[in-house]
Amino acid sequence: MTPLAPAATVPPSGEALPVPAARSQRSLEWSLASGNFAIGCGVMVAAGSLNDLVRSLGVSVAVGGQLVSVASLAIALGAPLMAAAIGGWDRRRLLTLSLVWFAIGHVLCALMPNFASLLPVRTLAVLGAAVFTPQAAAVIATMVPVQRRGRAIAFIFLGWSLSSVIGMPLHSYVGESFGWRWAYALVGVFSAAAALAVWRAMPSGIKPPALSLAAWRAVFTNRVLMALIAVTALSGSGQFTLFTYFAPYFRQVIGVGPGEVSLLFFWFGAFGLLGNLLLTRWIDRLGAGRCVTLGLAAMALSIACWPLAGGLLGMSLVLLPWALGCFSSNSAQQARAGVAAPALAGATLALNTSAIYLGQAVGAAGGGALMAISGYSLLPAAGFAWMAAAILISVWILRQTRGTAGA
Repeated sequence: MTPLAPAATVPPSGEALPVPAARSQRSLEWSLASGNFAIGCGVMVAAGSLNDLVRSLGVSVAVGGQLVSVASLAIALGAPLMAAAIGGWDRRRLLTLSLVWFAIGHVLCALMPNFASLLPVRTLAVLGAAVFTPQAAAVIATMVPVQRRGRAIAFIFLGWSLSSVIGMPLHSYVGESFGWRWAYALVGVFSAAAALAVWRAMPSGIKPPALSLAAWRAVFTNRVLMALIAVTALSGSGQFTLFTYFAPYFRQVIGVGPGEVSLLFFWFGAFGLLGNLLLTRWIDRLGAGRCVTLGLAAMALSIACWPLAGGLLGMSLVLLPWALGCFSSNSAQQARAGVAAPALAGATLALNTSAIYLGQAVGAAGGGALMAISGYSLLPAAGFAWMAAAILISVWILRQTRGTAGA
């Protein structure tokens, strides 16, 4: 068994940094979940409003999809770099400012006159996500007892699930009905509201110790931790090979109208939320690793059945396992990373977040390249290959960490 890194820079395993009585832990968890809701809406707005954006700006679907891949690459590179740079910052200010940056950036995106100007502004805007998502998970992991860490991390990622239920279909509806610019502006509103909630709920003075070069080295040289991060990247690649192009696929291949596209996104998001709610109930009993592997298997099943989907009903059925596994698997993987080596949670979660978006960038870019060659026909096979690799490595991690907390 490959040993995980020892805990040394966070409170002992049964302790947590205290949350002042005036700011309850529950309100803190909800505020961080609201931040992830805003981040999720911002990340998914490009895919949700893609139909109107490509029409409005006069670019192809494959080119428009690069808004996903380039922004994802920026977050992938930014998450570990920002984690190294902001180690000593007060987390109340850091998390609030990251959401304010995200809000302003997306409002500016809505004002861009063409694709050439939109792409760099969007890339800069999403750096707020590179800070908020991993640091929110890392800080909550230091503020709850060890027996609740998995559930607490999974809970704040309910915001991502809610963004799929509310944000994704809303972006699709707003984009189709009023234009993509209004969808991006709406992300700015959500992010500003979340920034206020975090500022009010987060206590001042929370400053986790800055990670040393030795701590980063401990992560990069640990086979289990790096395999865990590889699972995240591979599963993200598999999902976003198809997910990036859901909206045009539904319109052009399945043949559904704008309202039905929004309905499919809502259906996907609703069962994604259900999957995450079930996860928060079971993760500390089953273990984060088993929950991850089950979620990956559910998504692989959907992708394998993708070519069989026909019409609104068929697509709804094919999407169901994917929806149940998508956000729950992501939340469980964040919890798995957070509890595997608590001393290194800041670095591990930053790298895991980086891997999420690296996978999205690879999947979106790869899917776009395949579309340029043969349309949509090769996307399911490519997506399934990525997912199969993720499952194999996840099973290997389970065997290596058998009997370990968070396995």
